Amino acid sequence: MSVFFKTCAGFALSLISVAVWAEAALSVRVQPNNAALRSNIEAYIGSLGERDAEALQRYRRVAEGQAEQAAQALGYYSARISSEVSNQTPARLTLRVEPGEPVRLRTVTVRVDGPAAELAAFRLPRDSQLRAGSVLNHGRYEAAKRHIQNQASRYGFFSGRFTAQRLSIDPQAGTADIELIYDSGPRYQLGAVSFVGDVPFDEQLLQRMVPFDGNSPYDSEQIAELYQALRGSGYFESVRVDANPADAAQQVIPVKVQLHARKPRSMGLGLGYSTDVGPRGRANWTRHWANMQGHSYGTELELSAPRQNVGLWYDIPLDPPLTDKLRFAGGYQYEELANTDSLSELLTVGPEWHSKLESGWQRVLSLKFKREEYELGDDSGLSTLLMPGVSYAYLRSDNRIDPNHGYRLQFDLAVAKEGLVADANVVHGNVLLKGLTTLARRHRFLGRVQFGGTESDGFSSVPPSLRFFAGGDQTVRGYDYQSLSPENNQGDKIGGRYLFAASAEYQYSVAERWRVATFVDQGNSFNSLDFPSLKQSVGIGLRWVSPVGPLRLDLAHPLDDEGGVRLHFSMGPEL
Repeated sequence: MSVFFKTCAGFALSLISVAVWAEAALSVRVQPNNAALRSNIEAYIGSLGERDAEALQRYRRVAEGQAEQAAQALGYYSARISSEVSNQTPARLTLRVEPGEPVRLRTVTVRVDGPAAELAAFRLPRDSQLRAGSVLNHGRYEAAKRHIQNQASRYGFFSGRFTAQRLSIDPQAGTADIELIYDSGPRYQLGAVSFVGDVPFDEQLLQRMVPFDGNSPYDSEQIAELYQALRGSGYFESVRVDANPADAAQQVIPVKVQLHARKPRSMGLGLGYSTDVGPRGRANWTRHWANMQGHSYGTELELSAPRQNVGLWYDIPLDPPLTDKLRFAGGYQYEELANTDSLSELLTVGPEWHSKLESGWQRVLSLKFKREEYELGDDSGLSTLLMPGVSYAYLRSDNRIDPNHGYRLQFDLAVAKEGLVADANVVHGNVLLKGLTTLARRHRFLGRVQFGGTESDGFSSVPPSLRFFAGGDQTVRGYDYQSLSPENNQGDKIGGRYLFAASAEYQYSVAERWRVATFVDQGNSFNSLDFPSLKQSVGIGLRWVSPVGPLRLDLAHPLDDEGGVRLHFSMGPEL
């Protein structure tokens, strides 16, 4: 009995200890209801800590004062506040608030004087709550001041100051006046850019990477662009840009850049898998800089069961060197087509001029020599084509690896003229449109449309690389890779003149990195634009967002042909 009594007594003491040290509760009741005011009071007071009822009785006057300050911050200067403490477990402090009529703005003057007033990019605060008749909000008043100061800091008005910053409140009249007048002073300039550190490059190459001219008006965004440009060049392991207004002489700020070059060579190896080509391996070797002018070169290799290719490239930076370059590229590819005995051996070589237009479009002008030996069904041949081409691509995305919103546009066109190092007249084009949007953070909608065409007065001599096949992970799921194609008399798939593929997909986020998906695909390759036979499929899928991009596992079922469910696995960005 004594042991049992001691155990029970110890248990009861433990419960009493827990009750005493439980965190006190706060209840704020605003009448009439005002969610913003209630939230602000709760935030001002914060946690009540481990107080019992007696401690809360001593604290409640302090809490009433904090609630009064919180109410005044939102313009309620005549609020009536009372409190009571309940002797329950845990103890509770209840605040009752009658806001009363708020103080409203009578006059609002927000102005910038000096050179900044003539700068269109320098924007005054655009807050609809900072207008005559609006309820006074101290937070918005302070935010307006910070906005002006941030704008001045961005655009180089480092001598600026407020000549007037007045918030005058008359609680009895229920009115307030705001006066914010900022004298910007002169705008500082960006001086010459100097490079120090481990810099094995020609000074002219480095200066061409600078996105602004010497003695241009200061803009912190240009400093950020310089940093991003140098980091994105692929030449440097570390970059530090220093443009300190304290170092200015006659309002000109010198820009000092500390650089450390990366190792000149790197090699990468990778393994992957997709249901289109099965297991595949990749390897690349890059010489990131070969001389003081920043030339670079490298090689790439890809191996899979149906396709093997190797490529070589040599890049010469142009002006600007980060977006424009001249590339000399060549490659060899061996591919088994459409899971048949058809095959293609393709040799490609030629220059490419890469440039980024002011509109944001990426443009590639090319001149490619293609020599392709192939067996396609009962047809075999050797094709030689010299094809000038142009490609335009535009990507808008809020995240490169896993975007929530964005779109991609791509247009490709290449031609060949019989007799000009070509044995056929060929026009080959391709259009790709992708879009993605996310609603309420969990609901993702993806769309894709692709159309391609090849025109030739002798299509039988067009090589397989310029014909179209559909089916597989990237066109119409539910069908085997390259299984949708026109056929010859023996039933061999020989590729078509045209391709159309479209997809609509819905994804729902079930966890931070996991999503479930449902989709419908449609498409085919065909030889005539008159009422093409489009194949359809539907399916469900699972997405895992890895550090290198989404991994996709899909189960798709064709609607237009007999067949079961086909598994698809792929990875890569969705735009």
